[in-house]
Amino acid sequence: MVSEGAEGRRSGALRAEGALKALTSGPSSPDRVRRVLEQALVFAGAAFVAVYALGEDRDLLCLAESAGVPRTMFGLREAYARSGCSPVAESHRSGSQVWLGPEDPAEDGEERREQVRDFFLAVLPLPADDKSGGCLLAVSERPDGFDTEDRKCLELIADAVGGPVRVGSPERGELPADAFSLAMDSGRIAVGDDILELFALDRAEFDGKVETLLGLTVPEDLPALMSVVEADHMSLGDRELEFRVLQPSGPPKWLRLRGRLQSGGEGRSARLEGTVADASTLRSDVTDVARVQRLAAKLATAGTVRDVSQAVVSALRRPLQADRIALAELEGDRLVVTVLDPPEPEAWPELWRLEWRSEWPDAPVRAMPTLAAALSEGRAHIWPAGTALEPALADVGPGGLAVLPLPAGNRMAGACLIGWDTPHDFGPDERALLTASAGLAGQALMRAQAFDAEHELVGMLQRQLLPRRLPELPGAVAVARYLPTTAGLEVGGDWYDVIPLPDNHVALVIGDVQGHSAAAATLMGQMRTALRAYAVEGHPPDVVVSHANRLLMDMETDLFATCCYVDVDMEEGSAWYVRAGHLPPVLRHPDGGTTVPEAEGGPPLGVVAQADFPMSVLRLQPGTVVALTTDGLVESAEADIDDGIDRLAHELSLSDPAHLGLVADALLGNAQRSDDVALLLLRYDGMTLRPQRESWTVWRVPEAVGHTRRFTRRTLRAWGVGRDDTDAVLLIVSELATNALVHTDGQVRLDLTLLDDRVRVSVTDSSPRTPVKPTSIGWEATGGRGILLVEAMSETWGTVPVSGGKQVWAEYPIDRS
Repeated sequence: MVSEGAEGRRSGALRAEGALKALTSGPSSPDRVRRVLEQALVFAGAAFVAVYALGEDRDLLCLAESAGVPRTMFGLREAYARSGCSPVAESHRSGSQVWLGPEDPAEDGEERREQVRDFFLAVLPLPADDKSGGCLLAVSERPDGFDTEDRKCLELIADAVGGPVRVGSPERGELPADAFSLAMDSGRIAVGDDILELFALDRAEFDGKVETLLGLTVPEDLPALMSVVEADHMSLGDRELEFRVLQPSGPPKWLRLRGRLQSGGEGRSARLEGTVADASTLRSDVTDVARVQRLAAKLATAGTVRDVSQAVVSALRRPLQADRIALAELEGDRLVVTVLDPPEPEAWPELWRLEWRSEWPDAPVRAMPTLAAALSEGRAHIWPAGTALEPALADVGPGGLAVLPLPAGNRMAGACLIGWDTPHDFGPDERALLTASAGLAGQALMRAQAFDAEHELVGMLQRQLLPRRLPELPGAVAVARYLPTTAGLEVGGDWYDVIPLPDNHVALVIGDVQGHSAAAATLMGQMRTALRAYAVEGHPPDVVVSHANRLLMDMETDLFATCCYVDVDMEEGSAWYVRAGHLPPVLRHPDGGTTVPEAEGGPPLGVVAQADFPMSVLRLQPGTVVALTTDGLVESAEADIDDGIDRLAHELSLSDPAHLGLVADALLGNAQRSDDVALLLLRYDGMTLRPQRESWTVWRVPEAVGHTRRFTRRTLRAWGVGRDDTDAVLLIVSELATNALVHTDGQVRLDLTLLDDRVRVSVTDSSPRTPVKPTSIGWEATGGRGILLVEAMSETWGTVPVSGGKQVWAEYPIDRS
């Protein structure tokens, strides 16, 4: 009775013949010999098989190609003397086959004895008319060695190998276009033309050194690549690796190296020979560990949660040929989805469209018990087609679903769901890839969450320190932009402000505190608040900046600040500005021309205690744009600040001021972002209706209030205000003037303003004390009713500090009908 194993071996020669015919009938390839040798492992039961061929000096038979377990397990050498007594040399000289087993006598000397210990050895000459072809060597560890069928297989393999077989590296001209040959001792490498093209090198400029090629690879991939091209601690055999090479433009390119380390013989260097190809053009192979390597490289540079999600999607969906993939963060008992690919809502189940396609896509984990169980267990779950799942999950992958919890330390950072529409076969290599990818993504997601949290904290601090929105201005439009630096998470000190002032004045402020730190941001907030307070008090620009300078000196900080303060009179179309170590404003005139005013400025704030800050005047025609910016927009390591200002003026001249927001976006489009950038633009349009104003100094004489009433009556009559409205305004003037004369010392001034059927009464005195409205007044009291009368008669009233005193104002609407 014949066993099944023997029967299978009996047909081995026939099956080997068919396999070898398929290998030899196709186009020749660099690894053809090795693929032929591998058939001996399959059909002849060999544990090791090799080809020995004559070396360059013709005195040695050197190992040219091998397959199977390491040769060192059997004590085989890399080379044998052609004139020696080894079985390899004997077969080559005689042209006959040598079959040895453990029991064969060692009658031919020690060199032959050491070749056979507890295994069977076969040496067959390769076909060659001049006996220069070489030998095929095979080793079997089976108890019965090589039987008749096995010997027929080896003979077929020897014929398929053919001869002669070359040992060592071919010349450059003989290399295939995608092949290379590296001498491990000297580092000299011969490469085909396709490889040079992949490395973006010309044949004329390549010096033949492997260091030149290594210098063009991405630094993160260099250690893995060096482990392949360095000979230390390496054994002969196959090598395979994917790595990235830098390109003159665009992202790095992925290349795949496949090679084999081969012996050069006694006294000669080993060589690494193989091919290099563009990995993007090769067949997607999810079992390749390079997929994990590539994902790790992408995750290493992913800064935000969305960056991590996009890296996972690009690394898994296409290689796995999945129809959809989702990645979500786990926040408590809810999943916050960061990426759905494809993004079209119709590609996802109804629950996902209704619950997860909102502005903040999230859904409770408890809505999908299967998903919740996978997250609680913390290991990947794979469900093939037809598995009974809740509809929200089953519709994600009707042909197969993989749920990958993303572990990060002792918790789950999120989950990745991958679905297929058609039945998908999950192989063991694919499962290993999914598990490894989940671990990498979980750690990266945890780092990104910390980054995003810190970034959000920084952004919140910036938003609190800068104006939330700019005010509406009479006769002008203002827009502002702020871009934090992209280098790290440090908070910058750039700021801007737009401050409405009395009498249709507007203050524009832009500044920059030295450094990028929380201290700089805090000082920025203090300076912005101080400048706004001094401006609202009614001081001129030079006094406002001087006060801010003294305040900063008193803070005893090591930081200083620069600023530019512009006070624009919207009625007259003029402006006074002060510079404290800051860039001057840039003006774009209505005809498109630009100017950069050259006026003297003062030192930065916080440097000199008694510094002068001279004022300069600007004339604004309707349609003029005033641009204020910080040095982050105009200065860089490559460009001088003067060149940057000229470039800003040129870009401003080409812009359309009708759309000021688009102008600001365009000016910031080329910002280098190595520093914070603040930009403030104001387009002066002019006031279509100017207010009418009159002022009166209230002298401290017995008839002061009467004189004030007569001045008010004359002014209102000239403005065409009716008698009833005049009486009401006179009552307000009387009460405010009387309060100022009775409760304060020094000069008192009355200002009357008429604009849009509204009269504004303002009384200014030298006392900073704000009038207080009484809560209750007895019938016998002789005073305290003035503010109550003002409140009753006017539509609105209030008080503001001005230059050490205050201004109490009230507004009254008049009837023009």
